[in-house]
Amino acid sequence: MWILAFIFSQSILNVFSEDLHSSVYFVNASLQEIVFASTTGTLVPCPAAAATPATLRWYLATGEEIYNVPGIRHVHQNGTLQIFNFLPSGFSKLIHDNTYYCTAENPSGKIRSQDVHIKAVFREPYTVRVEDQKAMRGSVAVFKCIIPTFVEAYVSVVSWEKDTNTLGSDPRFHITSSGALYILDVVTDDGNWNYRCLTRHRYTGETRQSNSARLTVTEPTNSEPTILDGFDRREVMVGHRVELPCKATGYPAPKYRWAKDSSPLERDSRFRQVSTGLLIENVRPSDAGSYACEVFNSLGSAAMVGQLLVKQPLKVVVSPHTLKSSVGSQVSLSCMVTGSEKYDLSWYRNGEMVYRDKRISQENLVMDGMVKSDGGVYQCFARRGKMSAQDFAQVILEDGTPKILSAFSERMVNLNEPVSLVCNVKGTPRPAVTWTLDEDHVGDPGHYRLGQMVTPEGHMLSYLNISHAKVNDSGIYRCSCNNSAGVVSYQARINVRGPANIRDMKNLTAIAGRDAYIHCRVVGYPYYSIKWFKNSDLLPFNHRQRAFENNGTLKLSNVQKSADEGEYTCRVQVHPDLEISKSLHVTVKEPPHIQPFEVQGYSIGQRVLIPCVVISGDYPIYFTWQKDGRPIAANLSVTIDNNEFSSLLRIANLSSVHNGNYTCIAHNEAAAVEHQSQLIVKVPPSFVVQPMDQDGIYGKAVVLKCSARGNPRPTIVWKHSRGKGVPQFQAILLNTGSRIQLLENGSLLIKHVLQEDSGYYLCKVSNDVGTDISKSMYFTVKIPAMITSYPNTTLATKGKRKEMSCTAKGEKPIMIRWEKEKEIINPEMSRYVVTVREVGDEVNSTLQIQSPVRGDSGFFSCHAINSYGEDKGIIQLTVEEPPDSPLVEIRDVQDRIITLHWNMVFDGNSPITGYDIEYKNKTGYDIEYKNKTAPWSSAISTKNISPSLYQATIIDLHPSSTYNIRMIAKNRINSSAPSNELTITTDEASPDGPPQEVQLEALSSQSVKVTWKPPQRHLMNGVIRTYHVSYREYTKEQNRQLTRITVDATGDQETVTLDNLRKFTLYEVIVNAENRAGMGPASHEGIMRTLEDVPSQAPGNVVATPSSPEAIFVYWSPLPNDTLNGVLLGYRVIFWANLADGELGDIRNITTIQPRLELDGLEKFTNYSIQVLAFTQAGDGVRSGQIFARTKEDVPGPPAGVKAAAASSTEVFVSWLPPIKLNGIIKKYKIYCSFNYPTVNNDNDAPPDKYFYHIHGLRLNQRYSIWVVAVTAAGPGNASEIITVEPLEKAPARILTFSGTVTTPWMRDIVLPCRAVGDPAPTIKWLKETNGTPAPVQIDGRRSVHSNGSFIIRTVKAEDSGYYSCVASNSWGYDDIRLNLQVQVPPDQPRLTVTKTTTTTITLSWIPGDNGGSSIRGYILQYSEDNSEKWGSFPISPSERSYRLESLKCGTWYKFTLTAQNAVGPGRISEIIEAKTHGKEPQFVKEHELFASINSTRVQLNLNGWNNGGCPITSFIVEYRPVESPTWTRAQRSSLTKTYILYDLQEATWYELQMKVTNSAGSAEKRINFATPNPDGNTIAPLLKTVVESRDNLPGNQGLKMVVPIICILVAIGMVFILLLVLRRRRREQRLKRLRDAKSLAEMLMSKNTRTPDTVNKQQQTLRMHIDIPRAQLLIEERDTMETIDDRSTVLLTDNDFGETSKQKSSTVTHTVHYQSLSQSTGPLVDVSDARPGTNPTARRTAKAGPATRSRYASQWTLNRPHPPISSHTLTTDWRLPTPRATGSVDKESDSYSVSPSQDTDRARSSMVSTESASSTYEELARAYEHAKMEEQLRHAKFTITECFISDTSSEQMTAGTNEYTDSLTSSTPSESGICRFTASPPKPQDASRVMNMAVPKAHRPGGELVHLPPYLRMDFLLNRGVAAASSSSSSSGREATGQTCLEPQKSRTLKRPQALMATAPKPNNNDSTLPASSSSGPPSREVQQWQPGTASTLPQREPGDLAQAQAAKLSSSQESLLDSRGHLKQSNNPYAKSYTLV
Repeated sequence: MWILAFIFSQSILNVFSEDLHSSVYFVNASLQEIVFASTTGTLVPCPAAAATPATLRWYLATGEEIYNVPGIRHVHQNGTLQIFNFLPSGFSKLIHDNTYYCTAENPSGKIRSQDVHIKAVFREPYTVRVEDQKAMRGSVAVFKCIIPTFVEAYVSVVSWEKDTNTLGSDPRFHITSSGALYILDVVTDDGNWNYRCLTRHRYTGETRQSNSARLTVTEPTNSEPTILDGFDRREVMVGHRVELPCKATGYPAPKYRWAKDSSPLERDSRFRQVSTGLLIENVRPSDAGSYACEVFNSLGSAAMVGQLLVKQPLKVVVSPHTLKSSVGSQVSLSCMVTGSEKYDLSWYRNGEMVYRDKRISQENLVMDGMVKSDGGVYQCFARRGKMSAQDFAQVILEDGTPKILSAFSERMVNLNEPVSLVCNVKGTPRPAVTWTLDEDHVGDPGHYRLGQMVTPEGHMLSYLNISHAKVNDSGIYRCSCNNSAGVVSYQARINVRGPANIRDMKNLTAIAGRDAYIHCRVVGYPYYSIKWFKNSDLLPFNHRQRAFENNGTLKLSNVQKSADEGEYTCRVQVHPDLEISKSLHVTVKEPPHIQPFEVQGYSIGQRVLIPCVVISGDYPIYFTWQKDGRPIAANLSVTIDNNEFSSLLRIANLSSVHNGNYTCIAHNEAAAVEHQSQLIVKVPPSFVVQPMDQDGIYGKAVVLKCSARGNPRPTIVWKHSRGKGVPQFQAILLNTGSRIQLLENGSLLIKHVLQEDSGYYLCKVSNDVGTDISKSMYFTVKIPAMITSYPNTTLATKGKRKEMSCTAKGEKPIMIRWEKEKEIINPEMSRYVVTVREVGDEVNSTLQIQSPVRGDSGFFSCHAINSYGEDKGIIQLTVEEPPDSPLVEIRDVQDRIITLHWNMVFDGNSPITGYDIEYKNKTGYDIEYKNKTAPWSSAISTKNISPSLYQATIIDLHPSSTYNIRMIAKNRINSSAPSNELTITTDEASPDGPPQEVQLEALSSQSVKVTWKPPQRHLMNGVIRTYHVSYREYTKEQNRQLTRITVDATGDQETVTLDNLRKFTLYEVIVNAENRAGMGPASHEGIMRTLEDVPSQAPGNVVATPSSPEAIFVYWSPLPNDTLNGVLLGYRVIFWANLADGELGDIRNITTIQPRLELDGLEKFTNYSIQVLAFTQAGDGVRSGQIFARTKEDVPGPPAGVKAAAASSTEVFVSWLPPIKLNGIIKKYKIYCSFNYPTVNNDNDAPPDKYFYHIHGLRLNQRYSIWVVAVTAAGPGNASEIITVEPLEKAPARILTFSGTVTTPWMRDIVLPCRAVGDPAPTIKWLKETNGTPAPVQIDGRRSVHSNGSFIIRTVKAEDSGYYSCVASNSWGYDDIRLNLQVQVPPDQPRLTVTKTTTTTITLSWIPGDNGGSSIRGYILQYSEDNSEKWGSFPISPSERSYRLESLKCGTWYKFTLTAQNAVGPGRISEIIEAKTHGKEPQFVKEHELFASINSTRVQLNLNGWNNGGCPITSFIVEYRPVESPTWTRAQRSSLTKTYILYDLQEATWYELQMKVTNSAGSAEKRINFATPNPDGNTIAPLLKTVVESRDNLPGNQGLKMVVPIICILVAIGMVFILLLVLRRRRREQRLKRLRDAKSLAEMLMSKNTRTPDTVNKQQQTLRMHIDIPRAQLLIEERDTMETIDDRSTVLLTDNDFGETSKQKSSTVTHTVHYQSLSQSTGPLVDVSDARPGTNPTARRTAKAGPATRSRYASQWTLNRPHPPISSHTLTTDWRLPTPRATGSVDKESDSYSVSPSQDTDRARSSMVSTESASSTYEELARAYEHAKMEEQLRHAKFTITECFISDTSSEQMTAGTNEYTDSLTSSTPSESGICRFTASPPKPQDASRVMNMAVPKAHRPGGELVHLPPYLRMDFLLNRGVAAASSSSSSSGREATGQTCLEPQKSRTLKRPQALMATAPKPNNNDSTLPASSSSGPPSREVQQWQPGTASTLPQREPGDLAQAQAAKLSSSQESLLDSRGHLKQSNNPYAKSYTLV
C-alpha cells in the first residue's frame, strides 16, 4: 500500500512539474497599439510570459532583435520595453513609429506576442473654434467644436461653457459623444450667453479653449426641416453602444423616422431614439449598414444617410490546446478565426514562422513523421490591418517505439481444439504485426486466420486464430511488431496433443562473435524430453552453450568458428521405447575487423596517405571509400589502392577542397564494417574586404566593413579607441541585443550612432594558422542640426518691442528659418527683424517684433537645417493689451435690487483682475440736480468685483425708480472703456410682514397639519396670492435644505397638511406670504414632532452563540436612531426549536432593553431559529432574518423504555427506546446484565442505530437484572429502569417492540414494527380499533404483514390513522402492543384579513388553520392588482401573523391569497380577499372659477380647482374646438400645473372645452363652453336664444323678467328629479346584485342542510351533518345525552330551526352559560365604511387577555359575572368557549376553540351549531341582508338575537338581556379582528319556560362617541336605544325578544321584559323546571336588564300564535328561496325561522 501511495504521489509531482515547466501564457493579449507623447515616453510590458525559468525578448516586426540605445530605448530585465522622451530632432521612425513583438521562452517552448504598434506624437500648434448659430424659440440649436484635422484623432471635447459656467446639470443642454452641444427647447434667454468648448489632447495633455460664440434666438416661423447635425460614417466595436446623431430644426417641430438599408427600422429594444438621434445598445454585427434619418413636418422633409461599420475583434482559437503524440506520428492542428472574413494567417513554431507548403492549408497545419525536435509551442496568427490575434497549442512528442502490452502464454491444446493467440501492442506510428511459427511465416490462409483491431485507447490488437488444431500446429509462435521507431517481438510455445515428430530443420549460418539460436522444431505432445548432441556429445558441455529442454532451443553464446561449427542433432524421447531425431549443419562466418586509423592535420600542398587494414575476417574482403557520406568525386585527384586485406587512399597535393570526413567500408559474406576519420587542411587568414575610413550620422545605423577567409574559419575581433590622438585600442563588448553587433561576415554594425562612437577602429583576424592580420580605420560622427533651447511660451505687451531667441547646434553650416502659423517670415518684407550669431559650437537666432499687435498672438516656429538633418522648436506668443468693454445686460429687476449680467468680448490676452460698476439716479434727489440728469461724477461705484463673476446685484435701491448703469473691466495692463449705458426702473415691493398665528398639529407619523392667518394688513404690500410653507427636520445643524410647498390664499385662515414626513421626527415649519411682487418675510418658526411609528429596520448583525446545553447567548447591533421611528422600548427575541423530527417547537418571545440576551431553559442539543425585532409604543418593527444556533451537547437522558424476554434457556433478547432527551449525538448504548445487582457481571456495547441486543450464555432459571445506558460525547447518561428476566426452556411469546405513537406524512409507505420472541416462535396478529372495537386489519394491495411481524401500509392516507394492536402468542403465553398511527396532511387554509391601508401600503393579518399534524414551516403570500392576471409572491416566516406590502399604487384595488406550508407541503390556498389603497380619482371643486382670464385670442385656465383625490396626477389632457367644428385641438401633460393657456383662438367664437385628469385611482372629466370676446372686448351672443313671453300676457320687459326665473326653477326641479331617478335606479341595481349573490349562497346553504324524514328517523339517536360553504362550516349535531364536555361550540337550536315541526317535543333543554366579568383597557374601533364587498377590512391586532394566557393564534377574553365568581370560560377570537375550569386557570394553545355548557347545564339532549372559520364570501351574504334590512318598511323593525359576537379592532365583553342602543356592545383591548358571528336560535313557544342565560355582546363607546361600524355590521338593536314598545295588539302583547336574528329580517314587534328579569327575579332553577305559562303576559319594560348576582336571565317566550306557524313549517322550508321574484327578501310570517352564523 505504501509503495502504491508513493508511486501515486510521484506521478502527481511529475504531472505538476510538467505543467509548471510547460506553462507559457499571455498577460495582456489585447495590447495592439501604444501611442504616446514625445515629451513623456512610454513603458510597454511584454504581453507574453512563461513560468520560470523564462526569457523575454523584444523584436521588430522584421524579426530583428532590438538593441538598447542609451537614453532612447531600453529593455528591462522583467521584459518591459521603455521608450524615453525625446526632442523632435531625435525622432527615428525605426524606433518611434514601428511594429514590435515580444517573445517568452522556457524549456517547454517559445511563444511570440501579437504585433504591437508603437507610435510617438509631437506637440503641434493648433486652435479650436466655434461658430455663431441661429435658432427659433422652442426649437433646437447645435454648436460644434471645430478641431483641425491633423490633430483630430488625438483631441477630444471635454466640456462646454456657458460664459464661465460648465454645462452639465441642465437637461436642456446635451453634449453628444462626438462633442457637439445641443440646446433643446431654445428659450430667449439662451441668446444672452457666450458658448465655448474646451478640448484636451489625450497624449500631451494640452488643453485649448475655443473662441466665444453667440446664439441668435428668433420667433418661430413656418419652415421646413433643416438638418443641423448628422454623420457620414461611424465605426463601433461589437458589444459597445453607438450614437448616430441626427438633429434638425423647423416649425412646426419636425418628427424623425429612421431606416436601415432602405427599410424601416425594425422594433428592437436595443434601438432607442433619444434627443441626439438614434442610440444603439450592445451593437451586433448585423447592425452594420446604411442608416437614413428622415426629418419631416407639415411643410417638407429632409434626409441624411450615414454608414455604420461594426468592427469585431479578431479572435483565434487553436485546437487542440495540448497535443501529446509520439515521434514519427502525424500531428494536425486547426486554427479557427472569428471577427473578420478577410485576414492573413500564419503559423509559428517556438516563435519561428512555419513556411507554407502542401502540409499547411488556410486554417490547418498537418505534419507527418514528427521528430523529437518538432515538439514545442505552435501559434496561429491572424492579421487584418493593424489588428492581430493569436492562439497557441503545445505539442508534446513521446517515444513511439513499439511496446507489447500483453500477449499469449505457453499452453497445451487438444487435437481439433480451437486456438486464439492475441498480442496487444502500442506504438507511434501504429506498428505492423507479423506472425511466425518456428521461424516460418504463418501460411495456409484456410487453416490460419489473422486479423487486427484498434482499441479506444489507440492500441493495436493482433490475433491469430486456428479453428481446429492439428499436430503440425505445435511449435513456437512469435508476433513481431515494427514501425519507424523500432521493432519488438514476443514468442511462446503451443503444444497440440498428438504423436510427436520433428519438422525438417534448415542448415544455419552463424556470425562469429555473436549469439546464435538453434530450434528443434518438435510437433505433437506429449514427449519425454528434447536433447541436443554435437558429434554424439550431449550438449551443453561448455559455458557458452545452453539447452532449453522445455521448448527444444539451443543457445550458442559468442560463437567461435573453430569450436562451434559442425553438425547438431536433436533427439526427442517420445516414450521410453521410442526416440526420434533430426540434424542440421551450422556454418560459422567471421566478419571483417578494421584496424582503427587517424588522420593528422595537414597544410595546403602537402601529401597524405590513409591506410585501411582488415586484421581479421573471412575472405574475400571488398573495400569502398566515402567522403562526407558520399562516394569520392573523381575531380578530387584521390588515388585508392586495394589488396587482399587492405586499402590505401593517397592525395598527392592537398587543397582546401580535400577537407572532410573519410570513411573506409570493408565487407564479406558475414557482415560489413566501416571506420571514419577527419582530414583537416589548414589555410592562413586573409582579408576579403579591408576596413577603410568612413562617416556616420548621429542617430542613424552604420556598418564598418571587414571580412576575411581561412581554415579553420578565422575569428574577427574589433577594437575601438576614442578621439583623434594616438590610438589606445580597447576591446568592444558585444552582447546579444546590444546596440553594436558583429555581423556574420565579420563587419561591425552600429545600430544607433552616438557621438562617443567616433574614433579609431581596429579589425583583427586570426585562425591559429600562420600569422594574425589586422587593419585600422577612423570613424567620424556627423551631427545633424538640433534645436537646443527655445521658449515654449512667451508674453508680449501691445506696442512694446518683443524678442524671441532660438539656439541650435550640429555640423556647420547651420541655417535657421522662422515661421508663423506655417508661413515663412521674410524679415525684409515685414515688421519682423531676424538676427543670427554664433556662440561657440552653437548658432543663436533672434526674432524681433517692433510693435506687437493683437494679430501677432499665435505659434512661431524656429527651424534649424544642415546637411545632415533638420529640427524645429515651437513658441507660443501671447500679446497682452487692455480688455475690450464688457457687454452689459439686465438679468433681473426687483423692487430694491437690479441684477446685471455681462460678457467679456476680449480680455486682452491677460486675465481680468476685476470689474467696476457705476450707477446713478436718472434724476437727482439733491437740489443741485433737481429735474436734471445727474452727472456720472455723482454715481455710486462698486469697485474690484471678482473677475470670476459674470453677474452682480445692485442692492438697496428704491422701488419704482429709474437708474443709469455702466461697467468697466480691468486687467494687468489697463482698464477698458466704459460699457454701454443701461436705463432701468425697479419693480414693486413684496410684503414686509410674516403670516400670523402659525400652529402645528401632528396627524400621524408622517403628516403634520399647519394652520395660520395672513400677515397684518398694513404689511401685506398688496393682495396676498399664495403662501409658501417651508419645512425641514429640526436639528442642531441649521444648514439643511428646506422643503417648500405652495398654497393658494383662500381667506382669513389657511390650512395645509405636510405628508411623507419622517416618522417621529422634529420638524421646523415657517410660512411666507407672497403677492404679485414677491414673497414676504418668514413667520415665527414652529416646531412639531410627527407621531411615533414602529421601527422600519430589523436589528443587524444578529449573532447567536450557545453558552451551555440549555442556553444561547444572542447579541445584535442596536438600530440606528433614524430607523427607530420612536422611543425604543426594547427588543423582542422570537425563537423556536427546530425539532429532530422536522417539527417546530412552540414559538416564544422575550423582551429586553439591552442589545443582548441569554435565552435559557432551552432544550439541550437542539437547533433553534432566532429572530430579533425592535419595538416602540406604536408596536413591533421589522424582524431580522432567521439565524440558527444549536445548544451544547450534554449527557443523554435515560432510555425511554426497556424490555427483555427469554428466547431460550440460555438466551435473552433486550430491546429499548432511545432517550426522550437525546441531549446530543448518541455514540453507543451500553447494556448491563447482573445476577447479583448492583454488581455488574457483564456489559455490552450496541451501536447507536440499534435498539435490540441478544445476550447469550446465561444460566437456566437464574434471575438477571438488566438496564441500558445511552452514551454521548459528553459521557454516559442516566440508566434506564432496571428490569429482571429469567431464561426459560419454555419461553412465552413476548413483543420487544414498544407501544407508542407513529407519525408519518401522507402518501408515503409506513412500517409498523412488531418484533416478538419466544420458544416456539410466536404467531403475530394485527388489529385496528374501529369505533373503539379492535378488529383484524384489512390485508389488500396496500396493506400487508411482513414475515418479521411488521405491518406495512403503502401510500398511507388520512383514514389510516388510528390505533393498531399487535398480538403475539405461542404455546406458553401471549403479548400485545398498541401503536397510534398519526398521518400528517398539508395544513388547512389560513384566515386572511386586511388590517390597515394607506395610499401606498396594505397590511394583512391572518389566523392559521389546522396545521395538519405538522408545524407550520412558513407562508406564501400572493398578491395581484385588480383585473390583472400577474401575481407576485412573498415568503413569510412561520412566526409572522401580519405582513405589510409597500410601494403599491394609490387608490387601487388589490387581491390577496395566503398559503401555509408544513413538512408535508403547501396547504389549501386561502380565499381571495381584496383591499383598496387610500385615494380616489381627481375631482374639480365647483367653487373654483375655471377661467382666470379670457381675451379675443387667448384663454388662461385656472387649474387650482382640481383636487387630486389623494393620489398624484399622472396625466392632464385638454381638448377644445369651436362649437361648429368637428376637429379637436389636443394637448397633454404628465402633470397638472396651476394654469394653462389656450393660444391662437378665434375672435368672437363659442368654444367647447373638455378636460380629463387622471391619477392611479382613475380619471375625471369636465366639459364646459366658453366664448372669446370681440377685439374691442365685448361679449358675444349666447348659444341659446332667450324665450320671450307673449305681449298679450305681460307688457314690455316684465314678462321676460318673470319667465326667466320660472324657467330656471322648472329646469332645476327637473334636473333634481332626473338625478334622483338615476341614483335610485343605480342603488336598486346594486342592491339587486348583492341580493342575487345572497340568494345563491343562501340556497346553497339550505340545500346542503336538507334532510329527509327517513334520514331523521334513522339518525334519531346520533345525527351529524357537515355542510361546507366557502371558508365556513356549519356543523349540526343531536345527541340524546351529553355525558362529557367536548370542544364543540354549543348554542341552543330547536327542531323548528331545522323544519322539524312535524315531530314536536314536549320540552327543550337549554344551557346556562356563566361569564366572569373582566376589566380591560379599551381600544378604538375602525371605520371601514370604504371597504369593498368581498373583503374583510377590519384590523386584527393582538392583545393580552386578563388572567388568561395568550393563544398562539388569537387573543382571548375571560367573561364572567361581576360578583362572586362561579365557573369561568375563556373566549377566543374564534368565538368558541373551552371547557369550564377553575378561576384563573390557563388554557393551552390549540388550533381550535370552542364554547361548552356551564356546570349547571341540563344533561338532557341538546342541539349544537359550530362555526369554524371566516369567509369573505359569507360576508357578502351578511352585507346583502343588511341592505335588505335598510328597506323603508324594515328600518324601525326590532330583531331578536340569541348570540352575537362582533369583533372589530377590539374584543367584546358579554352581557345578557335585551339589546338596544350602543350599550349592548363593549370594546376592550385590541384583539384579532374582522370576525363577526351572529347565531340565532329562539326557543319553541311551548318551551318558553325552559330558558336560561345567554351571552350577548355589549357595545363600547370610546370617549362617549358612537361605535363606528361598517354599514353591513350596523344593527338597529346595537345603535338604537329607548324605542317604546308601543304595540298593544294581541298578536304582539305576549311576545318578547332579546335581540334580532342576524340574517333573516323579522317583523317589527314589541320588546317585553322576560319574567325572569323582573325586580324579584327568582334563582336559577337547577332542576330544569319550566316557568309557568302565565309569565309570558307580564307588563312590558323599556329598561335593559343587567346581570345580578345569583340570578339568571331567560330567553324570550314565544306566543301561542306563533306556535301554529311553527307547527306548519315543513322540512323543505329551508330550501325555499329567501328572495321573491323582484329580488327582495320575502316578508316571512315565521319569527322563528332558521338562524345562521354570519362571518
